[in-house]
Amino acid sequence: MKVIDQTLLEKVIIERCRHSHKGDYGRLLLLGGTYPYGGAIIMSAIAAVESGAGLVTVGTDKENIPALHSHLPEAMAFSLQDQQLLKEQLEKAEVVLLGPGLREDAFGEELVKRVFDSLRKDQILIADGGALGILAKGQLPFPSSQLILTPHQKEWERLSSIVLDHQNKETTARALSTFPQGTILVEKGPATRIWQVGQPEYYQLEVGGPYQATGGMGDTLAGMIAGFAGQFHQVSLYERVVVATHLHSAIAQELAQEHYLVLPTEISKTLPNTMKKISQKGN
Repeated sequence: MKVIDQTLLEKVIIERCRHSHKGDYGRLLLLGGTYPYGGAIIMSAIAAVESGAGLVTVGTDKENIPALHSHLPEAMAFSLQDQQLLKEQLEKAEVVLLGPGLREDAFGEELVKRVFDSLRKDQILIADGGALGILAKGQLPFPSSQLILTPHQKEWERLSSIVLDHQNKETTARALSTFPQGTILVEKGPATRIWQVGQPEYYQLEVGGPYQATGGMGDTLAGMIAGFAGQFHQVSLYERVVVATHLHSAIAQELAQEHYLVLPTEISKTLPNTMKKISQKGN
């Protein structure tokens, strides 16, 4: 098991180049929030923007767009029913987050299939929420893009068709081998683990707690991962995902010193200040 330490945080979160612009920090496309789960994609989008993503576009139910813009005027938005805009945005995106608040119905299945069919090898796909449930049905091949999955243990078991027992390394290795080489898995739980297929070791969080047990926590984590995936190119994608996942729980733990429970949106609000402190320590 690898340790997440201050050195890794400072390696990933560095000060921005003086001559950089928004295009240097990731073109993100977030897809989800079909009725009645509009809040999920909004929380993901807030987290992505607060983590420093350069350009964030959200595809969701048209009815969600006024609420999204009232919370986050920094994000662009369009209706998922607009097939032409969806095609255009999929072509432009460097990072696609698919699934927060996505219903596992016929429309959701068609959306997941279309995204999988459209993505290129140079794009990053984060599959979360409803996209994981649709993927677990086993009817779709994995996309050719760089793949990040964010399952709870039971979701991972459904995806791999293997009952996990982390005391048994062979079982875990078999479960990992059901995914394409290089796939990153964020196994959410009381002791969140971050794996990469083909790597013998993994990272495990030593922060976080039950104060995070509230709706939207996973949506916020997915948005943070997307935000980090689109920037910090001086390190590996795996390291970006590890640090985003760590900060999500580390900030929650800090907020829990004064709060009985921690709201996901409060983590997002605190994130820019935390990142600033880390970047300054690294100098």
